[in-house]
Amino acid sequence: MNLFGLNVPPLLLDLSGGVCVLVSLYFLWSKRAVYWHWSNLSLLPYFLLFLSGGQWMLAGLQVTYLLFGIHGLYLWHLEARRAQGEIRFNEPLWYGVTWVASLLIFAYTVAVTDFGAAWNWVQFAAVTLSLVANFGTTRRWAWSWPVWIAVNAVQAVFFWHAGYWVLFALQFVLAAMSVYGWREWRRDEAREVAVA
Repeated sequence: MNLFGLNVPPLLLDLSGGVCVLVSLYFLWSKRAVYWHWSNLSLLPYFLLFLSGGQWMLAGLQVTYLLFGIHGLYLWHLEARRAQGEIRFNEPLWYGVTWVASLLIFAYTVAVTDFGAAWNWVQFAAVTLSLVANFGTTRRWAWSWPVWIAVNAVQAVFFWHAGYWVLFALQFVLAAMSVYGWREWRRDEAREVAVA
């Protein structure tokens, strides 16, 4: 891909995005807000990678992820302040805003995608599952992890087809990390129920 007069190889975009995602998941396990920064950092190389390959739905998903990332970071901040008794906030409004914006972006990317190509249906499945998983992540719900595993499975098939080898291999690492994250978050939920 040509970027500001520089020829950036797809492998570099693939690799830099993958490193950021791995670091982000490390912080997500412990529900630390720095997760959102690393996750957001991964979006630019992936957006450019998918744009250069003409994968419009996956490129649009990166924009949606950015909305979730900014919104999720702020929501976690609000929830932390609420837990300390400092504020109250309108949850339905704050959570609804991201969904409306995300669904509009999703609708646009679906509209510009040619569904005559069978592989675009695989993209559609990955993007749909990702939106559901991302919503669960912003709410810190443990069920989001198995949905991420399903996303990894679908994306692995697509990335193999597209020849994005780092992304392909990364799906297996992410799926394994998601199993660990799911176990940790379920423990947290069990502790919260025991305390209540």
